[in-house]
Amino acid sequence: MTLRLILTRHAKSSWDDPHMSDHDRPLNKRGRESALAIGRWLSVKGLCPDEVFVSSAERTRETWNLISRAGCPSVAPEIAPSLYLAEPDTMLNVLKGATGKTVMMIGHNPGTTFAARGLLDTPPATHLFDRYPTGATAVMDFEIDRWEDLIWRMGELVDFVVPRDLVAAEEALANEPPALSA
Repeated sequence: MTLRLILTRHAKSSWDDPHMSDHDRPLNKRGRESALAIGRWLSVKGLCPDEVFVSSAERTRETWNLISRAGCPSVAPEIAPSLYLAEPDTMLNVLKGATGKTVMMIGHNPGTTFAARGLLDTPPATHLFDRYPTGATAVMDFEIDRWEDLIWRMGELVDFVVPRDLVAAEEALANEPPALSA
């Protein structure tokens, strides 16, 4: 059987209030647009998760809420405080407790970058994957029957996208002139 992971770094957050705790920072305007674009992309690709793990931080919870609103059916996320600024081993341990066939995890850097690289048999050679910018989303498949069997370096990359590319593509489509009818 194949199990699928959708690993997303939270969308761009706001730094408007210097007194706000890191944990409580919400998304900024660009982040909200990015999360909606990721949700539309997942929906169009038929990649909506049936189980979701989200860090307890406001920006990760808001990222999921917008992804869900944009096209993926509303799955009640499991809010996992251990994912807040988690190390890759913590992320792996959370995944080992998953039960869904397609699981989404929304976390933070640098843990998300290192987990993404560590889970793949052959990580892509691209600077965007190495940076894993805000909203970056990787889709990985694992030839295992149960998440508890997950170990490092066993995943295959199915897709990788950054919101900037999705938003640019959506804007280009919106600005295309209408097709002429014959």
